[in-house]
This record gives sequence, structure tokens and C-alpha cells, in this order.
Amino acid sequence: MDNARIRRWAKACFRDGAEITIRMVGDEEGRQLNRDFRGKDYATNVLTFPMDLPDLGSEAGLPTFMADIVICPAVVEREAKEQGKDPIDHLAHLVVHGCLHAQGYVHELDSQAELMEGKEVEILKRFRISNPYER
Repeated sequence: MDNARIRRWAKACFRDGAEITIRMVGDEEGRQLNRDFRGKDYATNVLTFPMDLPDLGSEAGLPTFMADIVICPAVVEREAKEQGKDPIDHLAHLVVHGCLHAQGYVHELDSQAELMEGKEVEILKRFRISNPYER
């Protein structure tokens, strides 16, 4: 996968400064992280670990958002195949999804999911990637 492409997808998610690490992991590490941090014993497609930053003002020079995002390519591949999606488009969606989580977007309630999904669709459209929620 082209790192420059992943960087473009991530940058499209932020208006303010951000420092994001996107790390690709294998099934076993993805499973362990999901188990350790979410209590779910399976490898998942994307995990986001946002850093809570104190608001020191813009003069502090800190980015507005900092986070580690972990993606499991094997899960992304499996899901893309099962869902009949292009694997690269699915990866783009998960990068965007993780970056939005880094900014505090969640999808626990229907109203939250609607807001987050709308933002994802809007960002993906810039890359000519179709709505991942349409079947």
C-alpha cells in the first residue's frame, strides 16, 4: 500500500493540526489489542487510541489532535471480499473512520452514527470512493 495515499486520506479528515500514527498489524496483534482495550476477543479492522491533550492554546505549538490508529489488513481484506467492496476503498474508509474517532466522533447512538457516517461519506467522495454504507 502506498503510504502517500494513506496520508492523503488521513489529512482530508482534519481541519486543525493533527499528529496521527497509522500502524498496520497482523491478526494476532489486532486480536490482542482488541481484547486488551475493548474486551473483545477477535481481530478487528481498525482501532483508534486518541490522546487527551490539555488545551494549552495555539501558542503551545501542539497539534489539536493526536492519536494512534491500528489497522489489521487481513481483516480489511476479508471484510472487503465478504461485502463485495474494493479492498483499497475499504481501507480508505477505515482510515477515515479511525481519524474521525481521533476527533471524538462516535457511533454508539443512531444519531451519532448518522453524523459520523455522513462525514465519512463526504470525505470519501473527495477521492471518488462511493458510499460504503450503500448496499
